[in-house]
Amino acid sequence: MKRVVVTGLGTVNPLGHDIQSFWENLLAGTSSAGKITRFDASLFRTQIACEVKDFDPKRYLDRNEIKRSDLFTQYALYSASQAMEDSGLEVDKMDPFDIGVVWGVGQGGMETFETEVENYVKGEYVPRFSPFFVPRLIVNMASGLISMKFGLQGINYATVSACATGNTAIMDAFNYIRMGKGKVFVTGGSEAPITAASVGGFSAMKAMSARNDDPLTASRPYDQDRDGFVMGEGAGAIILEEYEHAKARGAHIYAELSGAAMTADAYHMTSPHPEGIGASKAMQLALKEAGLNPEDLDYLNPHATSTPIGDISELNAISKVFGSSPHLQISATKSMTGHLLGAAGAIEAIVAINAIKHQVIPPTINVEKLDTDISKDFNIVLNDPLETRVNNAMSNAFGFGGHNSTLVFEKLS
Repeated sequence: MKRVVVTGLGTVNPLGHDIQSFWENLLAGTSSAGKITRFDASLFRTQIACEVKDFDPKRYLDRNEIKRSDLFTQYALYSASQAMEDSGLEVDKMDPFDIGVVWGVGQGGMETFETEVENYVKGEYVPRFSPFFVPRLIVNMASGLISMKFGLQGINYATVSACATGNTAIMDAFNYIRMGKGKVFVTGGSEAPITAASVGGFSAMKAMSARNDDPLTASRPYDQDRDGFVMGEGAGAIILEEYEHAKARGAHIYAELSGAAMTADAYHMTSPHPEGIGASKAMQLALKEAGLNPEDLDYLNPHATSTPIGDISELNAISKVFGSSPHLQISATKSMTGHLLGAAGAIEAIVAINAIKHQVIPPTINVEKLDTDISKDFNIVLNDPLETRVNNAMSNAFGFGGHNSTLVFEKLS
């Protein structure tokens, strides 16, 4: 099997519109949560989210791209443009059929869906919808428009596995390169779910925090008083490349993606298995594929959404795999970014990659009182970043439907 490395990164998310600002705000322990400004959420149980502020798509998108795309696609194009620029790839010097796109989206064009249906009901579009309705709505349009923007003619499609989606897309791209079905892939995930329908639906499920009077501390993984996740939005893009190809062109290599796995809980529509059986198996398989033992892992970025059941279930799974490993460090960065649903895995993969690059682990914030059900054997990085050895890092992403996905990155030796 061919080796796969990371040669480009890009993002737009609630903590920054590029990798540098995102990373600086993570290390500073900055919360991005606040009152929802996109629509009137005053009638909902949950009225807070982690919004992307002051987003200007014109930096990377032209007028027609903006007009014809939903916000989730704009986020995708924006972050992918950064990653392509960062990678230094010269597409015109490659066979375009050697470069593919596998992009993850959990929900698709929710903003477009709401707007078009509302306009139809109001009679503004009678007797028809906008001709851009379907192209703006469908989840695969992000991957399609990325390929069109850069002339990439290799494998191209979208993955959907709820909040495991970002990792699933990266894993698929990883496997295609290993099998020789492409030399380079643009991969990652995007989501723009801060809309009335999406927030209203999750709010009705009581899956999200209702700490409306104190949004900055609402996302609080592992805290005794956590009451659900805080919704986020944005995108994370990663350029994966076959190692020999990257080396031959003198590319900057961030890390090697050495293992990836996915399992199913086969347990419940929305709740994870309480013992974390599927999650632990995904971690074990990813480590095995990477050729690592549990004691080799330095850092784990968990799914850790801040839900009472989910956080403990994942820690049960981590305990099954790693026991009381003395040097494994854990930090839950959703405490700062919120939960980006289909984009979460991509954003947190970037966190794992940057932890290896900078040899520092960002903190978990908002833990005022650690849940009494959490073993003191876990090394959870709280409040301040930790400078330490990070040669190997893992990122978990789980989703409704019982999807478990795990990635393992290594410092290139």
